[in-house]
Amino acid sequence: MNALKKLFGGNTRQFGMIFALVALIVFFQIFTEGRTLTPGNVINLFNGNSYILILAIGMVLVIIAGHIDLSVGSVAAFVGVAVALAIRDWGIPWYAGVLLGLALGALIGAWQGFWTAYVGIPAFIVTLAGMLLFRGFNQFVGKSNTIPVPADFQYLGSGYLPEVGPNTGYNNLTLFLGLLAVAFVIFSEIRARRRALALGAEVPEAWVMILKLVLICGAILYATYLFATGRPGTSFPIPGLILAVLVLIYGFISSKTIVGRHIYAVGGNRHAAELSGVQSKKVNFLVMMNMSILAGLAGMIFVGRSTASGPFDGVGWELDAIAAVFIGGAAVTGGVGTVIGSIVGGLVMAVLNNGLQLLGVGADLTQIIKGLVLLIAVAFDVYNKTQGKKSIIGMMMKNFGRSSSELQPDETSSTKDAIRKEA
Repeated sequence: MNALKKLFGGNTRQFGMIFALVALIVFFQIFTEGRTLTPGNVINLFNGNSYILILAIGMVLVIIAGHIDLSVGSVAAFVGVAVALAIRDWGIPWYAGVLLGLALGALIGAWQGFWTAYVGIPAFIVTLAGMLLFRGFNQFVGKSNTIPVPADFQYLGSGYLPEVGPNTGYNNLTLFLGLLAVAFVIFSEIRARRRALALGAEVPEAWVMILKLVLICGAILYATYLFATGRPGTSFPIPGLILAVLVLIYGFISSKTIVGRHIYAVGGNRHAAELSGVQSKKVNFLVMMNMSILAGLAGMIFVGRSTASGPFDGVGWELDAIAAVFIGGAAVTGGVGTVIGSIVGGLVMAVLNNGLQLLGVGADLTQIIKGLVLLIAVAFDVYNKTQGKKSIIGMMMKNFGRSSSELQPDETSSTKDAIRKEA
């Protein structure tokens, strides 16, 4: 137990959802007779859930700021049908369609952000209206028909890294990305340790760092092997590559930038943040607009994967994204949550859904189990906070950079001073 505490930063429960994810994978791997961790299934799992994980990235920022967005499914569907129509009827190239979709998502986000931030209507009401409004626009503009998209656009949602270089029996680009990820993890860990030593901070023993790197890099290399050994023509999916880039960008923004700290400050205590110089209206506007941009991207990825836009695209997506964020450790009251935690929460739901399908469990029982998992995960986290303990999942990735949601009570005044100076 002491070794585990050293390995996971002094609190073995802070990685509770990662343990749960690993346990689910092992469970389904055993009871599906090895069908869970096959290259084809892992590739399909990422392809089939990438758009929900992208939504979760935007949703976690919205929830950290103390809001909720119920319109993301409808926005994604509307952007998808609008782009499909533009490509078909106007003859624009696929990349122009992508830019059009992102611009349309930004415009929709600005609309909803205006009502939320500057008029003062709760985001729940604004986005509930948006859910109805843009679902209606989707069916009105598309006339409740399916609109096909060209093969170039389909690559966005169902493409794979191409084959390059010599014939090694694996996809070389996938292998390169996997090795690059391993090198990045090792470099980041060693650099963080050296910085801590230079500042005179206490660091774990060398064997702890080595064991942690072995576990993380081993998982990355095994995933790389699965993606690189799929059936001919498949490899690491393009939606997965887009997701990885977004995780890096938004993980950095949320934990390393002034904007990210301001989002946590507004969600934790809006009035205190305003007294510290944070422009809460601007923050609320930005998180709502960003959410709709990512919803538009998710909608285009789904349309590319399904080869056409349809009138029932996006139904229930907002619930899946919200569930991923709360399972990932975000607080209902705002101020707590991480991008990585939300991705892990989304993967828990994805693996659970995929494993139950492989076991032949019906859709009705699958929904019941997913609902219970969501309720238990959030209840367990709330219980620990009511007992005076830190949020289990909210502490995830503590050693990789602290967010303002993880500050201790005695750090409040110094944090306000820092925010005031930055503002």
